[in-house]
Amino acid sequence: MTGTSTHPPTPMVELALLAVLATLWAASYTFIKLGVATIPPVTLIAARTLVAGGLLLAILRLRGVSLPKDRLTWRRFAFQACLNSVVPFTLIAWAELTVDAGLATILNSTTPIFAFLLTWAITRHEAVTARKLFGVCAGLAGICLIVGREAFGGLGHQLGAQVVIVLATVCYASAVIFGRNFKGLDPMLPAAGSLLCGAAILIPVSLVVDRPWTLEPSRESVLALLGLAVFSTALAFVIYFRLIHTLGSVGTTAQSYLRVPIGVAISATFLGETLSQTAWVGLAAVLVGVFAMTLPSRKPLAASKAA
Repeated sequence: MTGTSTHPPTPMVELALLAVLATLWAASYTFIKLGVATIPPVTLIAARTLVAGGLLLAILRLRGVSLPKDRLTWRRFAFQACLNSVVPFTLIAWAELTVDAGLATILNSTTPIFAFLLTWAITRHEAVTARKLFGVCAGLAGICLIVGREAFGGLGHQLGAQVVIVLATVCYASAVIFGRNFKGLDPMLPAAGSLLCGAAILIPVSLVVDRPWTLEPSRESVLALLGLAVFSTALAFVIYFRLIHTLGSVGTTAQSYLRVPIGVAISATFLGETLSQTAWVGLAAVLVGVFAMTLPSRKPLAASKAA
């Protein structure tokens, strides 16, 4: 019941999966923007996790794979759910009531920066190099450029929504580090388990807060919800948990800078959104910072020969 293969992962296959993951998550911002038009954020995300988790559970049963039964694993699933779906999904859905999908994509692209900072401060398994420090500074400067105008202009509502997206990004960074605890499991197991836990947490909140039986969602919002659940959640989570073990935590977050231009292009094409000149400068700074942080370090020649 493991997710490992008898053959070592092929770098080109993993990079292709990274690009697929970036595309699936880039599309999620547009799906969310369309969904929250007539479906409240909590209910949208509750339905997203329920549909995605139920789909993965059905696939697991067809494959003859059973979910773990020990409490420790389920506690980890629940914690992963809070970090990777319940909190960030809901925060981003709420923020996109006022923030464009393209801007949400850019702000959320800073995950590798926070993943590096958390890894360095807590797990300490990566060396702090001048290149990585440059990446951190460039990325944080990009965030300031993107949200700076609202900060200095005192537009608290818009600034609050943007800060919420950054907080969701910190959750994603924590989730990719915590996701290493599921090594050895079939990638579909933590994906399904965490999504089902997320649904169990969010559905009661949705019933109390939104009373979903009173809602009248549009056809467009329902289709966006289905696309969000099936493609940007169920399929994306399976790829995500695989890549954590093949590319590592920081390597997996590299999809963040891939999804930025993809997400902006999707939102511009289907939603007609545009970005300010300052936001584009911030985008460039974020991309430079993330690239500098995720670029693999070269091994010394002597060490390579010794290996």
